[in-house]
Amino acid sequence: MIFASAAFGYLARGNGNVSSVAFNHLVLGAGVGLLALVATTNIDYRVWRRFAPLLFVLSLIATGLVFLPQIGLEHGGGRRWLELAGISFQPSEVLKLATVFMAAAYFSAIRARIQSSWHTVGGLIAILAFPSVILILQPDIGTLGIIVASVLAIYFTAGVSWKYIALTVCIVLVALGALFVMKQHVRDRITTFFYPAQNQQAEGYQIKQSLIAIGSGGLTGRGFGQGVQKFTYLPEPMGDSIFAVAGEELGFIGSTSIVILFLLFALRGFTLASRSQDLFGTLLGVGITTYLVSEAFINIASMLGVLPLTGIPLTFISQGGSAMLVSLASAGILLNISKHSNIGR
Repeated sequence: MIFASAAFGYLARGNGNVSSVAFNHLVLGAGVGLLALVATTNIDYRVWRRFAPLLFVLSLIATGLVFLPQIGLEHGGGRRWLELAGISFQPSEVLKLATVFMAAAYFSAIRARIQSSWHTVGGLIAILAFPSVILILQPDIGTLGIIVASVLAIYFTAGVSWKYIALTVCIVLVALGALFVMKQHVRDRITTFFYPAQNQQAEGYQIKQSLIAIGSGGLTGRGFGQGVQKFTYLPEPMGDSIFAVAGEELGFIGSTSIVILFLLFALRGFTLASRSQDLFGTLLGVGITTYLVSEAFINIASMLGVLPLTGIPLTFISQGGSAMLVSLASAGILLNISKHSNIGR
């Protein structure tokens, strides 16, 4: 419903490709995604452990193919899409899930050597190294952040010692500092976050319009389909700004309901992960839940000005056939873990 309302705003701007966007999102994303959800619900989650290295390598290759000018597409300053047979696809969405597979498989396999720095910290760096290089070059720092958060959640859940956790935190802080120094767009977004009143017609424009939309929704909202900002002012109303559309039309009550739904999703995901029959199921459940929920909360926080803008989608809601497809497939894996868990027994 929220996507449909945002699509009307996009259509009113005179964008002629709204039908192809809607087709990609609803048919290829939600439609094929529901089929993927049913399929992964009925595939034993332990199968993914066996194929994790292969899926990880293939997803890295697919993500790297975006740099080929024949099939790679560029939009908004980033080169993140492949176009095959007239259909665009963002392979980094698959990379999120494949990296979770790889991390869960690796840290469950080294359980007996989890206190070895070579196997823990070294393994963590090895898993994150190639996705980091590819995504920084695109650039797609938001997707990289989701991957790092998901893998770190698996890493901490695997039972590493506090000294390795402290070392990992230091490494992450150094990496963030390096990104700030080397990447101009990262510095621009951090500066806009701390000084949103500056450059309101440039870097600060999106957050300004988002806050206007959310604030004008009041307690109960303008009403479904009655939002104003999506027609002219709000950038990417079907994409990363879609929470602002929801905030304006559904108000504080509707927006809070969305947040509560994601909190309940997180609670359920972490609960079933904790009751999985094996360590791989636990780590996989934690990784997938972190990936889906952190993506949603980072998007919401950026629209509220609580975090810097990242450009990542709102899980299950934002435009993006590939994001919807992979998200629903991931949810199916969670359902399969739930089938084999000890909940209710």
